[in-house]
Amino acid sequence: MGVDIGDLLKRSTIEVSDLSLDIVAIDAFNTLYQFLSIIRQRDGTPLKDSQGNVTSHLSGILYRMTNIIEAGVKPVFVFDGKPPEWKSCTIQKRTETRENAKAKWAEAKEKGLAEEAYKYAQASSKVDATIVDDSKKLLNAMGIPFVDAPSEGEAQAAYMVKKGDADKIASQDYDSLLFGSPQVVRNLTVSGKRKLPKKNIYVDVKPETINLKENLDELGITHSQLIDLALCVGTDYNEGLGGVGPKTALKLIREHESIENILKAKDLEIPHLEDIKEFFKSPDVTDDYSLKWSKPDPEAVISFLCGEHDFSEDRVTKALERLEASSGIGQSTLDKWF
Repeated sequence: MGVDIGDLLKRSTIEVSDLSLDIVAIDAFNTLYQFLSIIRQRDGTPLKDSQGNVTSHLSGILYRMTNIIEAGVKPVFVFDGKPPEWKSCTIQKRTETRENAKAKWAEAKEKGLAEEAYKYAQASSKVDATIVDDSKKLLNAMGIPFVDAPSEGEAQAAYMVKKGDADKIASQDYDSLLFGSPQVVRNLTVSGKRKLPKKNIYVDVKPETINLKENLDELGITHSQLIDLALCVGTDYNEGLGGVGPKTALKLIREHESIENILKAKDLEIPHLEDIKEFFKSPDVTDDYSLKWSKPDPEAVISFLCGEHDFSEDRVTKALERLEASSGIGQSTLDKWF
């Protein structure tokens, strides 16, 4: 799930309210995956309706989006389109990992190993076409816009931020920085209390921002070199150099200045290197979108969630009331948007 360069980056912890009236482009697939991974029963089983349809993602959209909208954030979901051809290997590996996790989940449940079962259940999560379609239907009913990217959602979201149509990207991955987003927010949709693996300890997870320019200045490298550094570690499009982590990659970039020089010195190759680098710098994006927020349609939300997916009408109604409730003096947050 993205490039692992987090240990090199400085970030600032914030409150959700610090993003009030910011337009935040949410990496839809990444966020839906988080909802599917986290919103589960104790044995790891995702939330489902009476027909067996998974509803964890719908619960996440309704309640987590209500929380951030209440705080004044203006979310827009950005969905993936067709991935570049070099991602096929990564997609295949993820499929194999999910299938392996499913088998281990079933085995752990049979043995009564609750924590192991939950861990493997999370790893078995998948965002499929039905989950995407249902998510878009709920977003429409809630009045939250979404954009269909021609290729990678993070690339489109980064373009929207650079263009000035959004203020920040929300994603757990760091690829947004490789695509050039000036500001990235992590933990926006997964903030709150979180249990540490294998420990009976809960930590308070808060949103954090990462500023691209500040980090490049701190690391003493250019954006192009950050891409080269990521290629050393491994991205969704290449395996990286064996045994090279973020700190070693930074050392190599400082010493050799570019991925090409590093590969030459080590007599190595990265398939599709130039294509991948160019994709990070100039990805396939679109201007064919319109960002318009509207008031939620209670009837549509209740019909979809309660009528089709067995949600509690009382809980859904309360969430809808919060969406329309005043968060300022005499004026609702939503009214400020229209």
